[in-house]
Amino acid sequence: MPLINFGSILNFAEQIETQDQEFYTGLAENKACADYKTMFQQFALDGKKNQKTVQRIRRENVTEMILEGISNFTKDPYLEKQTDPKTLNAGDALTCARRLEERADRYYMDAAEKIKALSEVSRALKLIAKKRKAHLKKIDQI
Repeated sequence: MPLINFGSILNFAEQIETQDQEFYTGLAENKACADYKTMFQQFALDGKKNQKTVQRIRRENVTEMILEGISNFTKDPYLEKQTDPKTLNAGDALTCARRLEERADRYYMDAAEKIKALSEVSRALKLIAKKRKAHLKKIDQI
């Protein structure tokens, strides 16, 4: 499905954050992932903050939503099949978390590039990507 404008990019970003937040909340509740509960709770909290950032970007740049068209950008490379977080063991949970963080980082960097004409928005998306990259570093340190 194509992402054809500023609004669709931010809508999909919000979907990613919501999906990942729910996943991390589920992992935090999973007894098999008890050793990583604090990290997954933090990731869920960060997702909520990122979601609010995306919503703020949309509100503050509502006029640009109408003006800025996007081409050659689709959701397909960023879609992830949801796994039930409560059924995963710790190793599989970390693997899934790494995959979600890589996907989010890639999406935000690609989206920032697609809307680089809106420098403030592009910077904000790169900042979210940087936060997701920090999550990857935490996962890699385990």
